Amino acid sequence: MKRLVILIGLVVAAVTLAHAGQPKYGATVTADKATDFTKLKTYVWQSGWDANDKKVHAQIVSAIDKELKALGFELKTTGPSDVIVKYASLRRIDVQADVKGDATTPRQQLDVGTLVVLMLQPGTGKELLRARVEKPIEIESAQLPATITAAVGEIFAKYPTRVKK
Repeated sequence: MKRLVILIGLVVAAVTLAHAGQPKYGATVTADKATDFTKLKTYVWQSGWDANDKKVHAQIVSAIDKELKALGFELKTTGPSDVIVKYASLRRIDVQADVKGDATTPRQQLDVGTLVVLMLQPGTGKELLRARVEKPIEIESAQLPATITAAVGEIFAKYPTRVKK
């Protein structure tokens, strides 16, 4: 019996270690539990760590605006609003470490984009929503606008008023 418990423990540890090194792509959303998101209707933009490329920045802002509009939000250019919206984007290169490479066969590299969208309470700066998506991207591709739209869509599919409780 003792050997069986040890064997099961080793199998669980091996499976956990095998999956620990693999990157997890997808969207996560963390919402403030005390906030009634059904009452939020207006927003303003605040600069964050915006994309360096002006086209990419415009595509990200446009995709977020579209999703917020679909949720019933109105963009305000001046005056008070219910929330402040900002985003940060980052690009990195993941290397497939679980595949042995040699001098003739290098390890596979993958461009990965990370997008974080924040909704903050005006005046206090309290974080009401933090959404993050990481996914492989094609940097030089004409597919980038569609990739951005899909990534933002993944985030807002998990928006608190859309998630069934």
